[in-house]
Amino acid sequence: MSLARNTLVQATLTLGSRLLGFARDMVLAARFGQGPLMDAFTTALMLPNLFRRLFAEGAFAQAFVPVYGGVREREGEAAAAVTASEALSFMLAVVAAFCILLQVLTPWLMPWLLSAYRDQPALMKLAVTATQLAMPYLACMTVASLLSGVLNTAGKFALSAGAPVLLNVCTLIALLAPSLMPGIDLDTVLLATSAAVTVSGLLQAALLWWGVRRLGVRLKIGPPRLTPAVKHALALAVPGALAGGAMQINSVVSQLLTGSDEGARSVLYNADRLYQLPLGLVGVAIGLALVPRLTRAFVAGDHAGGKKTLDDGIALAMAFTLPAATALLVIPFFIIDATVTRGAFTSADAARTADVLRQFAWGVPAFVLAKVLTPPFFARQDTRRPMIYAVVAVGVTVVVGTALFLGLSRTGHDGVLGLAIATSLSAWINVALLAGTLMRENAWRPTLPFVSRLSRIVAASSVMGALLLACGIAYPTLARVFWTKEIAVVLVCGAGMVVYALAVVLFRATSVSELRAVLKREPGGAPVSMD
Repeated sequence: MSLARNTLVQATLTLGSRLLGFARDMVLAARFGQGPLMDAFTTALMLPNLFRRLFAEGAFAQAFVPVYGGVREREGEAAAAVTASEALSFMLAVVAAFCILLQVLTPWLMPWLLSAYRDQPALMKLAVTATQLAMPYLACMTVASLLSGVLNTAGKFALSAGAPVLLNVCTLIALLAPSLMPGIDLDTVLLATSAAVTVSGLLQAALLWWGVRRLGVRLKIGPPRLTPAVKHALALAVPGALAGGAMQINSVVSQLLTGSDEGARSVLYNADRLYQLPLGLVGVAIGLALVPRLTRAFVAGDHAGGKKTLDDGIALAMAFTLPAATALLVIPFFIIDATVTRGAFTSADAARTADVLRQFAWGVPAFVLAKVLTPPFFARQDTRRPMIYAVVAVGVTVVVGTALFLGLSRTGHDGVLGLAIATSLSAWINVALLAGTLMRENAWRPTLPFVSRLSRIVAASSVMGALLLACGIAYPTLARVFWTKEIAVVLVCGAGMVVYALAVVLFRATSVSELRAVLKREPGGAPVSMD
């Protein structure tokens, strides 16, 4: 199957999950606003979200696929199943023990994680319980990530892309409980929503296990053993997960810094959810689709094919990412106020979140590029250097983010802006290190046709951005003309998409024949499976 078709399968199913996730966030904002309860909930999700993004959304799978795929190619399906079973048993035992340890330590950690509310024991106790309820999600994602790697290696992308829908369905049900059973207090809703996170993890792992069984792969969970195969897998997967999850680690560092500012963590969560959308739809999808193709090219010694695959991946990623980043940069308040402001979430909350989102927006292309530029290293089983670059990026976020957060806070400005600036800056530094290494080693080098196409995509995004800027200025008028702000934002975003598509054709950034070529199934490619 072609890269574009694989990406389309991933992105389409991920879009369904993200739309449900956006609906969940709208209900969250309406229920809890941007205050203590929302801060408690985002704290409860902080570690589970880190591991979900490291594991379920691709970093671990990207590192595991070359290991599993290599054994599968050299020794056959049975040996690969043994390797996967041994890795699963060991990792599950380690993560389960880590999860239990965190649950025990949560009462002592919470005053540091949520220091702004140390003098509110009732809220601290609520946050501790919510975190303990959500923590088992870590173990569930360990199972889900490895099962996704097995499915992706076999060319089955649909099930692993669709499984996260269960997270949003389960949490939405819990959040809607007050509407179904009036009289339930918000503290109970918060705890029920946290428990729903773990329930969804169990369901995701069960669904993917069924998919692997349908594929004919028989995995077994047994006593953990540090076999040579497990050592080799971990040597690549652990640093690979760290490398692929640099942005997520940056996000956690930022959340730790915001623990001393009431409402700041909620702002960070809401902005994070919006700028993560193009990453989840495009960056992760292309990253997962690239690894098997690049691995085959590397094993076959097809360097030209590998470079062409990476060219296509970057161009495809930017064609979808740049317009999204432009919209987040140009009309963040329009988007947030029109979709989220209701209930406990006010227009003032939307304005603060929009300012932070704008600083994340210019880093969005870098977040996606990192997902595309990391697979060439993983395909060659080189996870050490991406890990080093990720550590450098985290260092930049910690140093620059802390300095800006404290500096802005002391001068009466919103310190969260500094964290967003540092996160975007570190993402571009990570991309520069990854791309520089690939170019030095002649593993990839931008060609003139590639640069020309990228320039045309930038031009098309700029045209769309000009339209959105004008609409953003006229937001109050548009909300009146189209009856509601919700209708206005849908129509404006739709108009932006149409203008961008027309500009892409006008500037010849792509053509119909080229789209048909990238969507064409490769000879011998595996069919799309909806299992």
